[in-house]
Amino acid sequence: MNHHELAQRLASLSLQDLFARDPNRAAAFTFAAPHLTLDVSRQRIDADALAALAQLADAMDVAGWRDRMAAGAVVNTTEVRAARHTALRAADAPPEVRETRARMRALAARIARGDLKGAGGAPISNVLHIGIGGSDLGPRLVYDALKDHRGAGLTLRFAANIDGADFADAVEGLEPDRTLVIVVSKTFTTLETLFNAGLARDWLGGQGRIAAVTAAPARASAWGVGEDLIFPFWDWVGGRYSLWSAVGLSCEIAFSRSAGTQPERTTFDRFLAGAAAMDAHFCDAPFERNAPLLSAAVQHWNRAALGRASYAIVPYAHRLQLLPSYLQQLEMESNGKRVTRDGAALTTPASVVTWGAAGANAQHSFFQMLHQGTEQIPVEFVLVKDAGGAGRTPLLANALAQAQALMHGKSEDQARADMIAKGVSEAEAARFAPHRTFPGNRASTILALDDLSPESLGALLAFYEHRTVAQAFLAGINPFDQYGVELGKEMAGALQPALAGEAPPPDDPATAAWIARLRR
Repeated sequence: MNHHELAQRLASLSLQDLFARDPNRAAAFTFAAPHLTLDVSRQRIDADALAALAQLADAMDVAGWRDRMAAGAVVNTTEVRAARHTALRAADAPPEVRETRARMRALAARIARGDLKGAGGAPISNVLHIGIGGSDLGPRLVYDALKDHRGAGLTLRFAANIDGADFADAVEGLEPDRTLVIVVSKTFTTLETLFNAGLARDWLGGQGRIAAVTAAPARASAWGVGEDLIFPFWDWVGGRYSLWSAVGLSCEIAFSRSAGTQPERTTFDRFLAGAAAMDAHFCDAPFERNAPLLSAAVQHWNRAALGRASYAIVPYAHRLQLLPSYLQQLEMESNGKRVTRDGAALTTPASVVTWGAAGANAQHSFFQMLHQGTEQIPVEFVLVKDAGGAGRTPLLANALAQAQALMHGKSEDQARADMIAKGVSEAEAARFAPHRTFPGNRASTILALDDLSPESLGALLAFYEHRTVAQAFLAGINPFDQYGVELGKEMAGALQPALAGEAPPPDDPATAAWIARLRR
């Protein structure tokens, strides 16, 4: 039976039917991985569908592409590069990675001791991280998620947007003489980042502390960064997979600051260790127990077989509120492609729209559509089992209830009976019952972290990286390039002189009309 036939058969069954047919379904479709548990029992799959997806994985050589990626072979076929981001957190990392990690720890220790001083002699107590995209979203998420692990006495701010208000907000209340600026750009040519770096240099008075994280150290040096504060990463590290490199320097500093001492194993080291544990699971576990690969298979099934064009990611943990934004870039920039790695047009879409927000806040916005809208949108609930703090029980209860409600729904008959039981007349109950009916039979996944430790967060983000590339391998696309971001940037460069009145507008009448309006 092919995927289309399997999908048609499953479409004729409700999720409740699938549970009724297999009393062991909840256990059979729940999988353990380092620091987390994956439950896909509420997805519209069964053993036959998983077997078909396993066959697809074999046909697409997913294991081979995975192993070649881990070994450092060229898997970024368009840019003819390796994608060795897993080497950044490996115990046997390459010498250049270990050397850079040691330099990161050393700088963090200097700042913690108060030994690194600004131009005026004051100890550094602020860090301004300047980057965009993969040079911003990952560190910002980690800093927010691991707030309980921050050291006292250091402020970390982020500036990404070319809108000057972002930079102004980032430096508000900071003293230039006490601030280390870290400019993060793989190429050191990123327009937005260099614009903000220029603002930062002016704000520092031209003589403050600036560090650079880049794969183009010569450009950083020419721009004016001292060699002792240039931290490299390499062209085999993609921007959205680069958090584990010196791109995470600001987090290393923020988490390492302590009472004048430097622990042997920093919080950032623990974060890397959690990711490395997930790497081992992804590389070693067979398909039927491989959580990232199984999750990728479900995502592929939802898109290619069932036609689900989007999914909602809803973390029921305030500290993970930035996870949807992080995943939007990771997943859509990686897999939002129209051709295979060989350049042939895709016959089925390879990517969905990733969107979402933190629960339970999201229940009061888009959950109306999830429950009663005409389009079926799978939901991924991210929980933290040992969250601690006030509100843990109602937070988890709400997450579980939403998954339950999406699956079971409420029939029109039940809605009518509930209203009559509350004293509503039969006529009124009949009138309003359609509005209070929940179709149910809507798919969801639960992904539960053991806790919100550095190890668990590292494992979670590595899980999503592996799921993303596995989806790409299933679809036969290259998840490591991003040519789709280039055209608009090129056009923006050409339009700036026209907006400034230094060049004629383009031939495009719609754009020319807007240039005329905006120049007034």
